[in-house]
Amino acid sequence: MAQEKQNKSAVIEANSRRRSNVVKEVDKIKKQREERRARQAEQKAEKIELMNAVEPGSQNQWEFLSMIREYRAQLEYKPITMNDSVDFHQICVAVRKRPLNKKEAQRKDIDVVTIPNKDLIIVHEPKQKVDLTRYLENQMFRFDYAFDESADNELVYKYTAKPLVQTIFDGGMATCFAYGQTGSGKTHTMGGDFHGKSQDSAKGIYALAARDVFKLLRSSKYKSEDQTVFASFFEIYSGKVFDLLNGKAKLRVLEDAKQQVQVVGLIERRVDSVEDVLKLIQMGNNIRTSGVTSANNHSSRSHAVFQLILKRQTGKMKGKFSLIDLAGNERGADTSSANRQTRMEGAEINKSLLALKECIRALGRKGAHLPFRASKLTQVLRDSFIGENSRTCMIAMISPGVLSCEHSLNTLRYADRVKELGADNPDLKTSDGDEDMSASGDDLAILHNSN
Repeated sequence: MAQEKQNKSAVIEANSRRRSNVVKEVDKIKKQREERRARQAEQKAEKIELMNAVEPGSQNQWEFLSMIREYRAQLEYKPITMNDSVDFHQICVAVRKRPLNKKEAQRKDIDVVTIPNKDLIIVHEPKQKVDLTRYLENQMFRFDYAFDESADNELVYKYTAKPLVQTIFDGGMATCFAYGQTGSGKTHTMGGDFHGKSQDSAKGIYALAARDVFKLLRSSKYKSEDQTVFASFFEIYSGKVFDLLNGKAKLRVLEDAKQQVQVVGLIERRVDSVEDVLKLIQMGNNIRTSGVTSANNHSSRSHAVFQLILKRQTGKMKGKFSLIDLAGNERGADTSSANRQTRMEGAEINKSLLALKECIRALGRKGAHLPFRASKLTQVLRDSFIGENSRTCMIAMISPGVLSCEHSLNTLRYADRVKELGADNPDLKTSDGDEDMSASGDDLAILHNSN
């Protein structure tokens, strides 16, 4: 009897365990289903967010945005700060990414440029296979410095133009220029912040360089030398030179018997303070040539060259700092539907940019032939590319939007060629004569695409 009760109890207990296991299994399935539904709801919400983040009519781009976010999530971020060290470069190449502008934000353009640290730039180029599968081609570039959209002009200046100020006090020539497509932020970087249509010149590299020139001039080391600073400001438009401090008077560029290039009639104004410099910058910017392009309604169509000249007591030049805001460039495809004047401007810009790169190349190859006669820009800057104590800095400006992706890649390739051909490259071989001006197929392709 006791045995029977015991068996019955064991059966009940076994049944109870089975029921308990079934309940647990059901609860587990329910929990998994709830978690799956929660994940699906989260993914749906994320998809809606991504689709809302792109331009209506381009809803397929949410896939690219999702891929970019996933890629960025795996990166470690350590952007450049004011506390990082400044390295010496005879030829320095830096890249600056601007933020998405109002127009890009309104059309919900995707940001395809990532700058995770102080020298790396990644461009996420959207691609599509033959079977319509979408993917990203993540192209990486390394330069001396890389600045993301949070960097201000002061930070950019510290690592680019500021190290060049000492050069002119050492009797050398310094050159800093901003290069990039139309609307990428060159004039903002060189000339200062824009507030609507007005520009705060005090926050541009022109003014920041002047500030440090005067600071050094009045330091105990140089105060007793009785040196003075002069400024000139001119533009090069369609192969002609115009004085921006003299009502755009046309200037002649001549070469004297000593093979020194002279800009005949160029006004040099003495400046004794940053305020004096700001007045001249404002005067010049007000009459600088601009025009309408497919990328910008107020595009700078000339190269603007602002020079700070340090002179000895005798009036002889000791050093010169040339700060250049290059003309905005566009690809040939962008100007094909433009008027004849715009196309001719683009061709002239193309020519001068190729010549500029070749002169920087020659600067890196000490003793190489200098092809400065190839354009007016390099002709007037000839003395900046000669001598042992010449230093150059290039700031390549890129736009972050997906619609500017091809432009940005062309800018980065041009900058990459400049860096590759610089003085820091130990593999460079010197050639003689005019061979320096023979551009490679890559150079011509880059500049053809850029203009």
